[in-house]
Amino acid sequence: MAETVARPRTRSSTRPSPAAWIPRPETLLAGALLLVVCLVGTWPLLRLLSLAFGPGEDGSALGNLWEAWGSRAIQRAFWNTLAASAGATAIAVAIGTGLALLLDLLHVRGRALATFLLLSPLLVPSQIMALAWIELAGLALPGSGRVLYSGPGVALLLGIEAMPLVFLAVRAGLALVPADLVEAARIAGVRRPRILGRIVLPLLLPAIAGSAALAFAASVGNFGIPALLGIPGRFSTLTTLAYQRLNGFGPAVLPQVAVIGLILVVLALGALALRTLLLRALAVPVERTRGRAPTLFERRPRPWADALVWASVTVLAVLPMLALVAGALTPALGVALTPDTATLEQFRSVLASAAVRRALFNSVALSLGMALAAGCLAVPLAYLGAVRRSRTARAANILADAPFVVPGTVLALAFILVFLPPLPLLGVSLYATPWILALAYVARFLPLVTAPVNASFASLDPALDDAARVSGVRLSRRLAFLALPLGLKATAAGMLLAALTAFNELTVSALLWSAGTQTVGVSVFSLQYEGNSGEAAALAVLATLLVGLLALLADRLGRGAPGALPWRD
Repeated sequence: MAETVARPRTRSSTRPSPAAWIPRPETLLAGALLLVVCLVGTWPLLRLLSLAFGPGEDGSALGNLWEAWGSRAIQRAFWNTLAASAGATAIAVAIGTGLALLLDLLHVRGRALATFLLLSPLLVPSQIMALAWIELAGLALPGSGRVLYSGPGVALLLGIEAMPLVFLAVRAGLALVPADLVEAARIAGVRRPRILGRIVLPLLLPAIAGSAALAFAASVGNFGIPALLGIPGRFSTLTTLAYQRLNGFGPAVLPQVAVIGLILVVLALGALALRTLLLRALAVPVERTRGRAPTLFERRPRPWADALVWASVTVLAVLPMLALVAGALTPALGVALTPDTATLEQFRSVLASAAVRRALFNSVALSLGMALAAGCLAVPLAYLGAVRRSRTARAANILADAPFVVPGTVLALAFILVFLPPLPLLGVSLYATPWILALAYVARFLPLVTAPVNASFASLDPALDDAARVSGVRLSRRLAFLALPLGLKATAAGMLLAALTAFNELTVSALLWSAGTQTVGVSVFSLQYEGNSGEAAALAVLATLLVGLLALLADRLGRGAPGALPWRD
């Protein structure tokens, strides 16, 4: 009889191998990206909100909040912000809706050029636009140019800057209006004004209401226009009050300005929440298919429509920039521009200034460095979120939008609060260094890159990635040789859009810059604030030309990347 020998169990048969405890490379990368997004965006914002809700000097609960709200200056700035933003929203809706209807329902000559010029406020920063209108008011109303330095003046320019948001939304809504519905009404003998009032406008109501909420949120967080017009006119808003308090009293008032930041966040997020509710409540259940636009009027020339549209384009976009150029070419304030008085002295003076040259270098370095860093973050975020369906990467994408949604002033205040003390373990403070600006730029403008890259990867065939993984291709090689080439145009267009947006940025930079780290936006604001309007105009013209070149380059790259550029949607 054969003996049966029992074999002892090996250790490997009862316990998993050490390799089973090591996370996959995709998990590690997604976790690292989430950590970066939280450190540069979410953590500072949460820290700011916690300070706003913190106890007061006497230890009372919510003391910071109640003490700040009891300030008459904050209450006045709050109501001024509400009034100016509401007025700006009304102006943006009226102008944006009217011009969108005229351009899409009538045969206007030069429609493509008119559209591009009407979208120029998206490219021209608020402080440069305010400076252009100051120059225009001085030329058009000699002796009465200070009419802009008031609450109505602030509301007017905020409305003009927010107008493209409404213009784009209404045009997108018109493209979805069923053409068959309009044609049926015309065949039934319904008059055109009645079709417009009873069919077209009700279908456009969600787009108008939603874009109005966006315009309000954008106006609440604007700093450039209230700073150049409101501070001299003693019309304070929440953004300018936070700037003045920090400049005047320093870090000692951080609890108070944290409350100002909280109010700005509540107003902006409240407007966005209202937008969501309005879109749901006003949505009309009709079949919406892209295709032929509704034909309400015959496609024939109408001189009055051409005159009305181009007069609006001239006043809103052309004349202010021409006035800015005129201000840069005149030798002194109040001197009329003639062939005899025209001079390039302001441009020579600006370019000869060491501070301005340093500001140009800082803006170029910060904007391009930010764009490169954002591109390096956006590609793996989009790949892991859209292609690999990683929940961690999707959460990082959602959190990355927060610094872009909140007003820029709030983000700057959050960065001051977090990076003013020495960093743990390192013992180094980033405040008053270029690094705090660089991190703030990445946090602020990362969504401008992730949005087009996510849209590009959403249409990627997963079978390509599955085939590469089955073949044993590593994650790094899939990112470099599969994801990046397929999303290269969208990534490049998004990076350029982020760079040209950041180049003239002021809202974040105004609170974070220090000696040696000033940017172009800060220099334009400082020159105008100090009374050097000619040099400010010259620097603004140079900055606008450079941004225009970047926009042309982004436009060429954006042709193969739908959704990357706002003027191509």
